[in-house]
Amino acid sequence: QVQLVESGGGLVQAGGSLRLSCAASGRICSGYALGWFRQAPGKEREFVAVIARSGGYTAYVESVKGRFTISRDNAENTVYLQMNSLKPEDTAVYYCAASRLAGRTAAQYDYWGQGTQVTVRS
Repeated sequence: QVQLVESGGGLVQAGGSLRLSCAASGRICSGYALGWFRQAPGKEREFVAVIARSGGYTAYVESVKGRFTISRDNAENTVYLQMNSLKPEDTAVYYCAASRLAGRTAAQYDYWGQGTQVTVRS
């Protein structure tokens, strides 16, 4: 069964850090690019970051560059999103997703987790 399960969300003060994790079933982790998206209330789902299958390519939305880092451990079937210098505008539900291509569009992704809430208090 294909599964992506996020964890690590929570409430944090502005300027703080959180590390999100996404545990993927083995077939997904080895064969797919893995990405993070987020959706704030009343807004569309937004691309945040992606990492290629090998981990050799990463991409980020401009608003998180220099603050967020995506990484993966294929041996542990896990992808991470380290979020530093958090801002109130980072508040959203964060979703992990898997795609054959390391794209930036939600429609390119085949599998999705249930999401984890991140709230940044000013």
